[in-house]
Amino acid sequence: MSSIEVNTFTYHHDDLELQGYLAQPSRYPRAAILIVPTISGPTKIMHDRARWLASLGYAAMVCDIYGQGHIEDMQKARLLASALRSDAENYRARFRCALDELRKRSKLANDRIAAIGYCMGGEIVLEMARSGEELALVVSFHGLLATPLPAKRGTIKSRILVCHGRADPLVSPKQVRAFLEEMDIAGADCHMHIYSGVVHGFTDPASDTSPVDVVKYNESADRQSKAAMLSMFDELF
Repeated sequence: MSSIEVNTFTYHHDDLELQGYLAQPSRYPRAAILIVPTISGPTKIMHDRARWLASLGYAAMVCDIYGQGHIEDMQKARLLASALRSDAENYRARFRCALDELRKRSKLANDRIAAIGYCMGGEIVLEMARSGEELALVVSFHGLLATPLPAKRGTIKSRILVCHGRADPLVSPKQVRAFLEEMDIAGADCHMHIYSGVVHGFTDPASDTSPVDVVKYNESADRQSKAAMLSMFDELF
């Protein structure tokens, strides 16, 4: 198996400087994967996942959200997220820049690109799909499902996998129904996996030590959602 190369770098959204982290095999990757972190921004666990995906043959880039790295203060993260979400088109453009950077920096010799996201990152990759980005797949792990710009018929070009905790207090059953109806109207190829009794943040072992009581790690849901993602990767790539 080829070795893994890791690079950190800066890229830009307009005048905002952002930090990227790219792990990829030394030989040509099977596909490129953009990893969008939670509301708190890039963390060690996101970098670990990039290296894990690189070990499986993928070029994996962890993108930045606010240009401030990891945000320890949750109140500050919420304020930054609210400001970013206030302009839906600018919100989408922030991560279109990351996709462009991944295309430029990876050794990818084809156009096979996916985007995966966690919590707010899950919301973001779904926004990418809604905006018609040329992606093979987007995967949302305990992501938020509501949007100010619902997809129109024929807009979504990517396949979609949503891994959702049934007991997630941040995503109501009404939002789930509205999302599925939106996907039907848009004609999207969407798979949704729902884990009974599972709440928000189920892929992150650090959730159990979080001061936020709506998040909790679930080993089974974490394992099953990873397996679902890899199965879709195998099918597409």
